[in-house]
Amino acid sequence: MIKSPYEIIEKPIITEKGLDVKERARTLVFRVNPHANKVEIKSAVETVFKVKVESVHTAKFHGKIRRRGRTMGQRADWKKAYVKLQEGQKMPEYAETI
Repeated sequence: MIKSPYEIIEKPIITEKGLDVKERARTLVFRVNPHANKVEIKSAVETVFKVKVESVHTAKFHGKIRRRGRTMGQRADWKKAYVKLQEGQKMPEYAETI
């Protein structure tokens, strides 16, 4: 199934840890589609940001079970991707206003 790069990359994760790893290790952190694999994530980042990717690491997070009174629900499962850029590539600035 061919997916759009904008369907694969949902949003950047802008936290202290995410910005620290961006500055120190040339690594971008994204929330991605849970069904996307590393090859799709790599090609999506290369297409959207016009950079060369060295490696991709992913982590899956299971949604918490939440209660509100008698009713129970569950948050959605999600996936995080750490995308390391090759040496000499310019870092995209998506968190300049923070």
